[in-house]
Amino acid sequence: MRCEWANSSPEMQAYHDNEWCKISHDEKYFFEMLSLELSQAGLSWSTIIKRRQGYKEAFANFDIDTVADFDNAKKAELLQNEGIIRNKLKVNAIINNAKLIRQMHERGEKFSDYIWSFTDGKQIDHHVKSLDTLPAQDELSQKISKDLKKRGFKFVGPTIIYSYLQAVGVYNDHLDTCDFK
Repeated sequence: MRCEWANSSPEMQAYHDNEWCKISHDEKYFFEMLSLELSQAGLSWSTIIKRRQGYKEAFANFDIDTVADFDNAKKAELLQNEGIIRNKLKVNAIINNAKLIRQMHERGEKFSDYIWSFTDGKQIDHHVKSLDTLPAQDELSQKISKDLKKRGFKFVGPTIIYSYLQAVGVYNDHLDTCDFK
């Protein structure tokens, strides 16, 4: 048995079974998920999952340094790319966030360590009985969102950050009855 939302498509099922709420510390994955989650704002996750390969191709397989160096010509090219959501604010946010993560790396910091520091490196299991009890945001996602915004990150509201924490495994929000918990 798996969480009901995962049964909507093979892509959603693969994401649920292999990635969602699985603990990660991989910098590239952290950047990829942040980029995909912010791209989802106002849209469904299935819309983004279907375009995931397009995002990988458009954003240099989420290589942080490469994306941080994207110039105005590259931004214009991205806004014509039908493989991604062609929203100027979202495209600019991905590039901005790459620059900020690169600055962290230049100071010897890892973005994944920064995110995990909010929970002392421990996963939070919400022991979910029903998906309709999950909040869109919570105190921790609000705290991280506020701190990210203070650091200059874009499209990192508390709802996006809640989903992000699930994506990178800080939260385990699989149903207690889910075989993939």
